[in-house]
Amino acid sequence: MRFALRSAPRSPRRTIQLRLESNEFARSSSAARGPGLPWWRLAAGAALTAAVLTGCSPTYDWRTITDNSDGYAIDLPAKPTEDERSIDIAGQSLPMHMRAAHLKGAVFAVGTIVLPSDDPQLQRTVLDYLRTGLARNLGVPPNARAIGVPLAAGGQVPALEIALSGTAGDEHEHKMLHAWLVARGRHVYQAVIAADRAPPPEQSDQFFGSFKVF
Repeated sequence: MRFALRSAPRSPRRTIQLRLESNEFARSSSAARGPGLPWWRLAAGAALTAAVLTGCSPTYDWRTITDNSDGYAIDLPAKPTEDERSIDIAGQSLPMHMRAAHLKGAVFAVGTIVLPSDDPQLQRTVLDYLRTGLARNLGVPPNARAIGVPLAAGGQVPALEIALSGTAGDEHEHKMLHAWLVARGRHVYQAVIAADRAPPPEQSDQFFGSFKVF
């Protein structure tokens, strides 16, 4: 499945400025949950649950989120939830911050993995972990294509785009995932839509078209 990114008028949106310290995301509930699942699987699971509960069209209430600590800006279609957990990649425990907007039948989310250094090999390892993890969630090959993600200061940084569809959950319902993966310095980002069906193109355009890294 391919999702074309087309120019479209932007919906009215709010602007939220956030400055997050390294421990601000700490949640006692994360420890209570144990190691759990990587956030991309949690986001997908939330979307699958929402799809079962309702067949109504979601309401999009766009607002701009600027995260100065993790170094990105993006538009989200609802007030986001926040979470943090550690994930094990290549023998290292790395913190991952997630912000997710939950709609009826869909989740729009951005996650940031914080690296100990800007080592290119580690960046590639983390990107591969995310790419294969998304595909595994739907039981499909981890196909991706090269794209560019805008820098806030101008120019672009190389990235990967993934557009997948397959079956998920115990009932093997058909779902879709559309994601951009990008590494910049000590951060690896994943902007993803997980849904029971592809959102209207103008909504996907606003989400991905607004994504910038610092």
